[in-house]
Amino acid sequence: MKELNKAMEQSTLYDSIKIKRIDSLRSRLQRRDPHTLYNSYLQLYNAYKVFNFDSAFVYAQLMENLSEQLQDPVRIVEAKVKMGYILLSSGMFTETAAFINTINANGSPDSTKIEYYLMKSRLYFDLADYNQDKYYTPEYIRTASRYIDSALHLMSPNSFEYRYNRGLQQFKLGNVKEALSIYPNLDQPGLTDRQIAVSACTLGAIYVATEKIDTAIALMIRSAISDIRASTKETMASYSLATLLFEKGDIKNASHCIERAIAEAVFYGARQRKVMVSSILPIIERERILTAEERTKSLLIYAAIVTLLLVALVVLAITVFRQVRKLKVAQRIITEAHLKQQEINNQLLEANKIKEEYVGYCFNINATYIAKLEKLKQTLEQKLTDSKSTAEVKFIINNINIRQERDELFMNFDRVFLKIFPHFVTAFNDLFDKDNQVILKENELLNTDLRIFALIRIGINDNEKIASILEYSVNTIYAYKTKIKKRSLMPSEEFEQRIMDIKAL
Repeated sequence: MKELNKAMEQSTLYDSIKIKRIDSLRSRLQRRDPHTLYNSYLQLYNAYKVFNFDSAFVYAQLMENLSEQLQDPVRIVEAKVKMGYILLSSGMFTETAAFINTINANGSPDSTKIEYYLMKSRLYFDLADYNQDKYYTPEYIRTASRYIDSALHLMSPNSFEYRYNRGLQQFKLGNVKEALSIYPNLDQPGLTDRQIAVSACTLGAIYVATEKIDTAIALMIRSAISDIRASTKETMASYSLATLLFEKGDIKNASHCIERAIAEAVFYGARQRKVMVSSILPIIERERILTAEERTKSLLIYAAIVTLLLVALVVLAITVFRQVRKLKVAQRIITEAHLKQQEINNQLLEANKIKEEYVGYCFNINATYIAKLEKLKQTLEQKLTDSKSTAEVKFIINNINIRQERDELFMNFDRVFLKIFPHFVTAFNDLFDKDNQVILKENELLNTDLRIFALIRIGINDNEKIASILEYSVNTIYAYKTKIKKRSLMPSEEFEQRIMDIKAL
């Protein structure tokens, strides 16, 4: 079918080549001797006889008229046989029957007699196919068979034409096996496209009788391709192929082939072919329309299903979008909670570190003070046992420097705090402009301003506790904090939070 469709697409090319060849023959028609002119008419007739009825009919008439002028009996019979063939090809059965009865082929060459007998056999075979009558059809077939016998008697038994016509005869008589055994090999070399087209079409009809439809279709396709290549318009292949494809259910290709068949019949001018094609064309077209309607209905159903699926997809997409949005919200909440938890963990780690440092610091300080108290106790006990040592006890007590002890306490606190928060002073100064930043004295780790907020950073927020540790009044601590916050670049309410944001090492 691909090869056939390709050939159909190229049919105009084959036809243009045929027309150019015909134009070349027509250009040679000049006033020359009648015998040469007759041969030119014969060549043009042969070019047109399966291509276009009207032109072939014209040249057949010219051949008749010229042969009558020449008073040549051989050419007169030949011209009449050609006219009979062209009338028969157009489907003019009555005219053909009346015309060929005027032909007397006796004395003609064997080639003319063969053509005459085959034309008469074809007439009766076509009448049998056309009538399909129980009484007349068998008689037509028998008459056609007798004329084929007359033609076969003049042919070489080994020739392609003999085997083809003998196979055709046996097929028409109902001897299918005999026909297949006699039929010529279509692949033998030297066959023309016309010979392949005619013989493949007939062989396809034989295989239809044996119910080998696929083989028949393949042969009809081969016949149709050969017809296209030979620019043959008087053909049965496209019509027969369309019928077989339709019966097999291939409506698309059947419609394509029947359109080709009716185009060929109209181009050639074959009346009986138009009638035959017209009988099946409405059936194929109706089936094609029904198939198209079924396809349209199926497409509507598919469209409805696709629409429903699309709606379902949209609903699903909306649902998924909402779920994704919820998941994003949940993820954001989880992320925030995670960050908050991480921050809390960091704060806990920081608090643990502060606690560890300051617990160690407190134990160390307490141990030092306990050792001092124990040493002081022992000294005082020794001195008190001696009544004369009262002056020495007073001397010892007076030598205890509370201020120095407090400074040492603050120094130890500063050292431990800066060990935990080494960048505290820098971060603290970043909250002030250059003129209000804290400038520490030599060997000074923290001053009172820094120490107040250092205590706040390690979690001691109560002013009374801060005042107690630093040995200031609560008002003094409050005043310090207020003064420092006012000098800051930060709003007062944010200052302590920025202090708490300073990270431990």
